[in-house]
Amino acid sequence: MVAAAHPNTVPGLLAGYRALPGVPDELVDRAGKMRSVWADLIGHLSTRGPEAFARDQARGEQYLRDAGVFFRKYGDPTHLGRDWPLSPMPIILSEDEWQTIAKGLIERADLLERVVADIYGENRLVAEGHLPAEIVAQNPQWLRPMVGVTPQSGHFLHFLAFEIGRGPDGRWWVLGDRTEAPSGAGFALENRVATTRMFPELYRRAHVHSLAGFFRSLRDALQRLRLDPTADVGILTPGPLTDTYYEQAYIARYLGLTLLEGGDLTVEDGKLKIRTVSGLAPVDVLWRRMDAIWADPLELEEQSQLGTPGLLSAIRQGNLTMVNALGAGILETQAMMAFLPRIARALNGKPLAMPNIATWWCGADKELAYVRANAHKMMIGPALSTRPPFDTEGSHAVGGLLHGADGLNLESWLTRDGPALVGQELVTLSTTPTYEAGKLVPRPMSIRMFLARTQNGWQVMPGGFARIGKTRDPSAIAMHNGSSVADVWVLSPTPPTKTTMLKDPDAPFVRAPSVPLPSRAADNLFWLGRYVERTETILRLVRAYNSRLDEAHTLDTPLLSAIQSGLTAYGVDPSDPIPAGLRATMAAAVNSASQIRDRFSVDGWAALKDLEKTMASMEQTATPGMDAALAMGILLRKITGFSGLVHENMYRTAGWRFLGVGRSLERAAGLTDILIRFAGPAAPEGALDLAVELGDCTMIHRQRYGVTTQRDSVVDLIGLDALNPRSILYALEELRTQVEPLSGADQSGQMTEFDRRLLAVRSMIALHSTDTLDTETLRHAHGDILNLATSLTETYRL
Repeated sequence: MVAAAHPNTVPGLLAGYRALPGVPDELVDRAGKMRSVWADLIGHLSTRGPEAFARDQARGEQYLRDAGVFFRKYGDPTHLGRDWPLSPMPIILSEDEWQTIAKGLIERADLLERVVADIYGENRLVAEGHLPAEIVAQNPQWLRPMVGVTPQSGHFLHFLAFEIGRGPDGRWWVLGDRTEAPSGAGFALENRVATTRMFPELYRRAHVHSLAGFFRSLRDALQRLRLDPTADVGILTPGPLTDTYYEQAYIARYLGLTLLEGGDLTVEDGKLKIRTVSGLAPVDVLWRRMDAIWADPLELEEQSQLGTPGLLSAIRQGNLTMVNALGAGILETQAMMAFLPRIARALNGKPLAMPNIATWWCGADKELAYVRANAHKMMIGPALSTRPPFDTEGSHAVGGLLHGADGLNLESWLTRDGPALVGQELVTLSTTPTYEAGKLVPRPMSIRMFLARTQNGWQVMPGGFARIGKTRDPSAIAMHNGSSVADVWVLSPTPPTKTTMLKDPDAPFVRAPSVPLPSRAADNLFWLGRYVERTETILRLVRAYNSRLDEAHTLDTPLLSAIQSGLTAYGVDPSDPIPAGLRATMAAAVNSASQIRDRFSVDGWAALKDLEKTMASMEQTATPGMDAALAMGILLRKITGFSGLVHENMYRTAGWRFLGVGRSLERAAGLTDILIRFAGPAAPEGALDLAVELGDCTMIHRQRYGVTTQRDSVVDLIGLDALNPRSILYALEELRTQVEPLSGADQSGQMTEFDRRLLAVRSMIALHSTDTLDTETLRHAHGDILNLATSLTETYRL
């Protein structure tokens, strides 16, 4: 058992902390006395002091920045966001209280499973009057094509989330059911990692239940759903513009699943397949993070560009398990909560152990009269048209506000035509302490809890994803309103069992096969390699231009004009110290990496973002000339550091090879362009030395050829030297080395069209000498090298 906080240290931190009048507080009871479950956290913080606490908080925030965790609104094409707003104060729950919550949520999960199975099956709830027909038939979340389709797994629901909050009576209430595509589990995990970075010693001794066991059970449950043990388990994402894309990529990495977009998939003979660089690969379990309506443009929303044509046919034929089943989103309908108490009594013979917030289905005159009389206690939202018997069972007037309505004035709603609406009881949520300006203050909070269906039934995450209001107003508990998030600690009276994501150590070791590489991911890796290499080339050209500015009497000297011509070909204006074209190329590299976050290391992502951030910072201060040249040097060291990190640390799978292919192809093209511009007969004075500089070959050239620079030595070193990593021939040979295992040509001897074209251009370069590798030949080779990208796309279906 952890030691209690010293009584003399606690009052200082709690001085001035008061629960709001009539509002329950998680930290203190009605008498203002601290609850025992918080004693160790408060005691620990009381010994740290403001400066030490700031350092603790900074460690967690640094982790989140390095990991790339941020908040961004859905559909934001600018990829702009704000830092992940983690509150350093976790929410503390005792194990007994958590067990009570878990029991109530498991009961609710079972009820929801029975309801959705009935809606798409026998439909007895409607027939017997427990559920209005309109709430189903007129509901956009009800998918007619799924009626009569029994999931292959036998269950509609496999992963759920529930919004819960504590009301003024001290009980926990369900504020919302999340059955469509529940998000937040990955963020809960990231919050936990960051919080343990803040309080490592406290966490080790506090008996906090680990989250790893929940995620291990979830992973194992998903794998058990497979029909084919060799088939893949995927996470279906709507793509990088969704506000939870980072979380989806993080969960995919953590669980070892494949992150897939609709375009990565195709249906063949009633079975779902992944388009990979090696052909079609089977997948028969999809954890859906996309709204169901977009999943199949053939049978659902025909305008969808996110889904996969024929997906529903694979489900109907029993060849695909969707987590959760398409159509399960009907359970999220706000109006559904009005009927769950009645349905629970009908199906279970007793009320739900954990009630949901009181909800009314408003339609007939007496319901409207009730709404008028109780409008001060209700929020009004749009719903579907129906006139069922008015059921106010379980309603409690508890005051306050839960979360936003649709902005309708009550009288304008009551007089307008159209569908009826849903009224919900207004709830004042409990407050929890958060740290602001050196002191603790109470703020309203809610918790999202997660459940996974396993072979032993529902398992509840011993923690959750908490949201904390920015002000005392409970309506501000929303990320877009500036609220913060917090970890949720469930404390055990004894050391909890340690669980990891690792397999049973007694099980025989079998090396896992490489996961298939979707063609889309390969394409992004290929372009990431190209954009990074292109950025480096531009950096060298901009540095060369600016380092010669101070020596030039005019900007139109032949050498500066030649450099300017080379930069213009890349869309770069050298008159800008940190050119917009350079920043755009760097942004393209970051964008390519953002499309494959599940396949990209945290360190690699952090290095790219640091480079982009440094470039943006230099934009504000750099001036033309040597100042800009020095800035380019700093950026060059950073980008070569990134390239070295990827080369040394990235696992040698097909993904690494496509990254290398992009890098080698771009380098071969860039070096060819350098020789065309700066080693041709029309090149200005000083161009040969510039070519050696741009090729990063100054030192080796001096060692081998002395001080004098001649065209033959430059063409030999940059064009034909197979030992120089910055030569055309070396880049093409490296390209061949990367591609051979992908095509299987190294084993079968059968060459692809890309292999043939690569061999042709490599042989053309290799068969030349310094005398015959003239500018016209280089121009021809440059075009052939660039055309290799098109051939690669055709060969590997990128």
